[in-house]
Amino acid sequence: MTAEKVLAVARGELGTKESPAGSNRTKYGKWFGLDGYAWCMTFVMWVFAQAGALGLLPKKTASCGELMRSAKAAGQWVTKDFRPGDVVIYDFPGGAATDHTGIIESVTASGVVAIEGNTSQSGSQSNGGQVCRKTRKFSVILGAVRPRFEEDEELNIDKLTDADLVKLAGRMQSALAKQPVSATLSKELAEAKACGITDGTSPGAFCTRAQAAVMTLRATKK
Repeated sequence: MTAEKVLAVARGELGTKESPAGSNRTKYGKWFGLDGYAWCMTFVMWVFAQAGALGLLPKKTASCGELMRSAKAAGQWVTKDFRPGDVVIYDFPGGAATDHTGIIESVTASGVVAIEGNTSQSGSQSNGGQVCRKTRKFSVILGAVRPRFEEDEELNIDKLTDADLVKLAGRMQSALAKQPVSATLSKELAEAKACGITDGTSPGAFCTRAQAAVMTLRATKK
């Protein structure tokens, strides 16, 4: 499961409004069992559920504060280096300590762009009745919940065995070998093949010291 799958679902909801206006009644609330309740967090939960990713969050809840506390306990709370797919928690001036949420779509130099439920373009930002794409400054962000996406699993080199590293190097060589030779090198490569310096296979792969030594020796004998 990746962040992009979650964001694809969220983007499909842009423009959705509660009905009737001012009622807090939505399909997100009906799904959660709290229709008529402020729905910014139930929107987030619904999106993750539709993407098959609800289990990547620390808790199913309609409360911003409860999700934040659960994320802290689970080691899924971050306050910097935000990523697409993070569930951001806001503290707007004059509101509750945790009064709004959304799903980060991208990060800017001054804040984030997020897809949010129960907001608006120009009215109330925490109870606006619509799904919108919003640009927010870092100053209103308390932090974010980091879902356990597959793409977030970082490779820990220190834990790899020598056998693992050899296997990884082999994969890298295989991928590099498929890269085409640039036009600026193709003529020289063809000449080197004709002279017997190299057989020309896997031209984009790394060269070992042994291979470099052999090719240098062959070249000096021509």
